Amino acid sequence: MEDAAGSETGTKPKSIKKEKDAVPTAGHSHSFRVKFSPSDRNEHAINCDQPGTVLQAIQTCHKYEKRFSDKNLVIQLCKKDREYAIATHFPCTCIREGVCLILSHGREKTEETQVQNEEPIQSEEMYSVFCIDTVGGENTRTKKFIRSHAFNRFKYLCVYGEKGMTVEDALRRDGRFIDDLGNFTLSDNKDPMKSTGCTQPVDNLHGKEFKLCLVRNKKVREEVKKRIDVILKTMENNTLSVKDFVDRVTAENEFEGKSAKSVEFDKIDDLLRKQCAEQNESIMRRFPGDSYQETLDLRKEDFGKIQQSFSDVHRLRELITLGESVCKVVVKGVCTGTGFVLFDNYILTNAHLFDNCVEGEGNKKLKDGTEVYVLFNFEEQHINVKHFKLAHRYICYCHDELDYAILQLEPDGHKYNPETNEVTEENVPPGLLERFGPKPKSGEACIIGHPGGGVKKLDPISIIEIENRVKAVEDHLEPYKGTAFVVHIIDEIKNQGIENILVGGNRAEKVTTYNTSMYHGSSGSPVFDAQCKVFGLHTSGYVYDFPKDTKSVIEYAQPLLTIFAHFVSKLREHGEEERLKRVKEVAKGNSDLKKILKMILWHFDD
Repeated sequence: MEDAAGSETGTKPKSIKKEKDAVPTAGHSHSFRVKFSPSDRNEHAINCDQPGTVLQAIQTCHKYEKRFSDKNLVIQLCKKDREYAIATHFPCTCIREGVCLILSHGREKTEETQVQNEEPIQSEEMYSVFCIDTVGGENTRTKKFIRSHAFNRFKYLCVYGEKGMTVEDALRRDGRFIDDLGNFTLSDNKDPMKSTGCTQPVDNLHGKEFKLCLVRNKKVREEVKKRIDVILKTMENNTLSVKDFVDRVTAENEFEGKSAKSVEFDKIDDLLRKQCAEQNESIMRRFPGDSYQETLDLRKEDFGKIQQSFSDVHRLRELITLGESVCKVVVKGVCTGTGFVLFDNYILTNAHLFDNCVEGEGNKKLKDGTEVYVLFNFEEQHINVKHFKLAHRYICYCHDELDYAILQLEPDGHKYNPETNEVTEENVPPGLLERFGPKPKSGEACIIGHPGGGVKKLDPISIIEIENRVKAVEDHLEPYKGTAFVVHIIDEIKNQGIENILVGGNRAEKVTTYNTSMYHGSSGSPVFDAQCKVFGLHTSGYVYDFPKDTKSVIEYAQPLLTIFAHFVSKLREHGEEERLKRVKEVAKGNSDLKKILKMILWHFDD
């Protein structure tokens, strides 16, 4: 039994893959420990006297059994609760002295690798070891990128590569990732705005943690856009339905030996379904009789429940209290928006309010002549309104995808009482930073803002999940089906880039979507979840002109935790230590913010 399993003399069981032995290195000697199952009470010593793979080292223990095959073996690094997993071919030289490994099994093959053809194991300094988050980044929601489900319970997969090797080669050699990753990037968990391309060397990745982000094929995007344009033109002439068009082009592609999936016809059909009067038959099949109206009634009932939830006295009272930190932002002669106190006398709002009003690199400066002020307690016209000016013209300004700006107010403002003609000094209301939380995937939420530049309002909303966004757009367009106007709407929202937030879009997993009437003047409003934590910065919507009004098919909010991470990174980059110190003090009681600070400021002390 001992010989068959592999004894301490180094005999290997036949069921284990044969790996190329490492070339002995003089002076190599270290040890680590291993548990042969999560329930194993004993930790068995593994003494390495020559460099090799972790699997080769473990095989030398007399406790190793045949059932520990590389076909389904899972190796946990350290006893910390399922945080890191390493490959069977991980270099033993990169295992720290005394570390404990825990073995378990997946139900399927966990690795697909050809390590036996690689060069011998080298010393630790020759490798770069980095971690890939098992929760993917952009465009990974609909595509699995890890081969085996056995690794889903881990936080990270540890990957290694010889210095000079590309990221792409390191992941391919690792064997735990799917073969057809295509073009991808790695997003740094400590600074999500920084990414590393798959063709870059691994040299500078050592010790870092990343999310894997897939890149949508540019040719596919261009082909989809081209097809949509043809469909819109065809529909305007009322000569062919979307379904017929898709069927015709699919047949043409099949005749030419092409895959229909290459132009994503299903996605086109889903997005544009309501343009076509001929689709009425499929809708009737889906909602026979009066079931469509019944479905709408059920949705109204669900929305009523959300309203009722936010009408609970205790929750409403808390939201009203938190709403004191919400303000009307006035860019005089340009526009109005909404903002809220971040901490102390710093205000967070949307950057697009200041389009064409800023200049300079990095932290932007308002152009001369641009007047900005904020109004708190603007709940009744000209009654008890608190007025604050900016402390200076410099603002933290990010008008990329995050679209946020941070303003610093004068610490003291004033309130004018029209009945008594008295003017009193006022302080900035409390900030909401300490109440920041992660964005929910679904459920109820609430926006507080100043729509239309008017008085403060509160709007209960329901979050639209990623997979339901196309359906939400279709439902909005339902009243216009079979009309020329629907073509106009589709053209408008397409030009605004609505595909970016739909399934597979490059912003689909970054934003939270919902329907609300609060879009004009409410940009910069805080979005609260059911626990009254603030998770989003209400930013914009996909709109179209309607007689006497402007309407929106769907709206979205930016994630506040991502904005916070970017803001802290900028403070660190510009050496603003005093502000960083204050941010850390305010964030001390918030576990989500502390985690971000620890990732970005590795020396952050609790």
